[in-house]
Amino acid sequence: MADSIMSKAATMEIPINSNGDTGTLPEDDSLEQDLQQVMVSGPNLNETSIVSGGYGGTTEGIIPTSSIKGPAVRYNPGFNRPIPVTGIGSSMQHSSSNSSMADDASRGVAVEKLDFVKKWGLNTYKCTKQMISERFGRGSRTVDLELEAQIDVLRDTKRKYENVLRLARALTNHFYSMVQTQHALGDTFADLSQKSPELRDEFGYNAETQKLLCKNGETLLGAVNFFVSSINTLVNKTMEDTLMTIKMYESARLEFDAYRADLEELSLGPRDAVTMARIDYAQQQYQVHKDKYERLRSDVTIKLKFLEENKVKVMHKQLLLFHNAISAYFAGNQQQLEQTLKQFNIKLKPPGSEQPSWLEEP
Repeated sequence: MADSIMSKAATMEIPINSNGDTGTLPEDDSLEQDLQQVMVSGPNLNETSIVSGGYGGTTEGIIPTSSIKGPAVRYNPGFNRPIPVTGIGSSMQHSSSNSSMADDASRGVAVEKLDFVKKWGLNTYKCTKQMISERFGRGSRTVDLELEAQIDVLRDTKRKYENVLRLARALTNHFYSMVQTQHALGDTFADLSQKSPELRDEFGYNAETQKLLCKNGETLLGAVNFFVSSINTLVNKTMEDTLMTIKMYESARLEFDAYRADLEELSLGPRDAVTMARIDYAQQQYQVHKDKYERLRSDVTIKLKFLEENKVKVMHKQLLLFHNAISAYFAGNQQQLEQTLKQFNIKLKPPGSEQPSWLEEP
């Protein structure tokens, strides 16, 4: 009876609060998560091959005595044989050395990341302060009037070219739908020409007319698609690349003015040893950001110049192509339309990737 009471008492879970008294633990999510983390990181007793003393009430790893045959104790002559320990000390030292090197490497990486975050935070603070000062008219900013005007012109040009690109794509979609309708109408006329003997000629030459219009329409679509592709490359690649450099330049300008204002503010303060050290460091940072700003300003100037030359060359060719193709199509000049595509080295894809188009039929 006493043994039964003791076994029940040994298996009871008694909650204990922080003062050592029994009671109900507070429901704290963070504490519960910490405890779960400790439990996960701790050793797993269920994976041990031998359970000493029967802890946990499990019988895993314990051989029942009823299954043992023969004498319970058997002498092992090799039991008292000494175990060689050669090399244990050196291996322990080597392991300790590797662990120390790994700790040093981890510590170095952590310090490097912390230093990076510190510099990034300081730089962000200075730039934000400068930007707010400029917005409220309290701080001065460096302005290159000629370059700023060129940048404004580029952004306005890009918006207008994007509108041209949008309209050209809309024209392509509408014209493609018309060509498809002409295709279907030509097929219908051709079918009726065979099934209506009394109107065979009338349906026949209407079918031929729609086939011709469809063929010319596909030729014009090839020219317009080439125009759209070239404008898209100019707007979304060439101009966008220059605008990315401009964004980097504007960011460098803001950083330069932020560190310039910081240096000016420190120069107006007292001239003790601590302040002089800060002024020297601020002077170094000012020079670094000044060089970066001037380098990016030079890059933007060069890219704007090359962009303008490339834009004129591309648009001269594409506008000439668009004009000649549209004029030849609506004038019904099939020969001039085909000659326009040859002039600009435009090769039409076959209307079907696997089977020939009905336009290629005799």
